[in-house]
Amino acid sequence: MIGGRAPTAGHTYSVPELQAMAKELRRDIIQTIYTAGSGHPGGSLSELEILISLYFRVMRYDPENPGWADRDRFILSKGHASPGFYAVLSRAGYFPREELATYRQLNSRIQGHAHPMTPGVEMNSGSLGMGLSFALGCALAARLDGKDYMVYALLGDGECDEGEIWEAAMSAAHHKATNLVAIVDRNRIQNDRFTDDVMTLDPLDRKWRDFGWRVFETDGHDLPALLDTFEKTQRRRTRPTVIIAHTVKGKGVSFMENNPGFHGRAPNADEYQKALEELA
Repeated sequence: MIGGRAPTAGHTYSVPELQAMAKELRRDIIQTIYTAGSGHPGGSLSELEILISLYFRVMRYDPENPGWADRDRFILSKGHASPGFYAVLSRAGYFPREELATYRQLNSRIQGHAHPMTPGVEMNSGSLGMGLSFALGCALAARLDGKDYMVYALLGDGECDEGEIWEAAMSAAHHKATNLVAIVDRNRIQNDRFTDDVMTLDPLDRKWRDFGWRVFETDGHDLPALLDTFEKTQRRRTRPTVIIAHTVKGKGVSFMENNPGFHGRAPNADEYQKALEELA
């Protein structure tokens, strides 16, 4: 239970069970992308523990009723990292695991960028930088509707170059969106190069603080640390909150880790077998 809010019934996974789940879902991600012959493995692998924490210990939702008005909302702003999101949604019960094999196929419900036609997806994505604005709209709608749901938005660190991120950040602080939590997947790679080669973000923590946000930093792959950080976000909520989650792009597969080449490239047959062996 996070901050006294009862999560979805069945959220009884222990940390060791969540760690085992992470390895299983990494295999699902690799298999999904390999089967499709395209996709974004790097960011899908870096975000995984964040999503597992949210869906299996933190958030309130009902996969049998995705439109439930009192559900917590999750917004994947870095929508190209959809294979990781789909693996988690499938495990959470939104659609059968077998459907992962239809990724990016014509008429499939699971496409390259997250889209509301997929059960459990709140926002269509494509252009980066839009997710925090959408999440803020959801957070303010809760206030207007007298609801107590939380809104979580996962941002890529590369998309934090976008001006719209900082417009939304400024607006969220002004409107005191206390039910809004942004998480930055700080893997330090955007597209085909390192973030520092494109735009220096540091000191990222100070930027968010100067925009009026509460800031937490944590290891984005350490499940106990992540769960503790999410617990802290529920205490003394007087401002919007951001978690800077330090991650490794391609986490769990040695030749993909910290490798910009696997931002948006599917593994070949040899790489696929090697990745599955490492994740066995």
